[in-house]
Amino acid sequence: MIRDKSTTINLILLFLVTAVFIWSVIQPAGYLLWIMEVLPAIVVLIFVITTYNKFRLTTLSYIIIAILSIIMFIGGHYTYSKVPLFNWIKDYFDLNRNHYDRFGHFLKGLFAIVIREIVIRRTLLTRGFWIISVTLSFSLAIGALYEIIEWLASQIAKGKKASTDFLGMQGDIWDAQWDMLLLLLGSILALLIFSKLHNKLLGINKM
Repeated sequence: MIRDKSTTINLILLFLVTAVFIWSVIQPAGYLLWIMEVLPAIVVLIFVITTYNKFRLTTLSYIIIAILSIIMFIGGHYTYSKVPLFNWIKDYFDLNRNHYDRFGHFLKGLFAIVIREIVIRRTLLTRGFWIISVTLSFSLAIGALYEIIEWLASQIAKGKKASTDFLGMQGDIWDAQWDMLLLLLGSILALLIFSKLHNKLLGINKM
């Protein structure tokens, strides 16, 4: 019964992600930029779908993956610096930039739960300081790799509008540092808020 319920939830998540993906690919701001923005989400989704029967994650992890994929599909459709809701927030509060990218990097901290699950299930680490430090280290490493890829893409396509939009600095020379800081804060909060529930889903009584 529990398995049937989780399967139903997972199918609903897949439907929602697919629907947003289809919407995202219809007349985006630019197809090259769209590919650059959504490719990480597509790679992750292909991986979790193809390994679903062999290495099934908890429903919490699938919810997080779905949320982050949708965030990236929206960013890919409009570009992160031009998402309408955050343009409205920018204008209403007289901010100096569209903060959708900052919001996205903060939410990417949720992925720490997915990392935590893989580490717990595939290593001997199950509790205490080391599971936290290893999870945060992997989270920051993935975030740093993404920043490096953004920089490399901007250098390869230097001068092109797609590379500038993909980098998304919006005039802030400390943009990469802000992104990493928000990812770290998001990861810490995710572990603080969801670890207890995650333990229950994993069948761990005490960490």
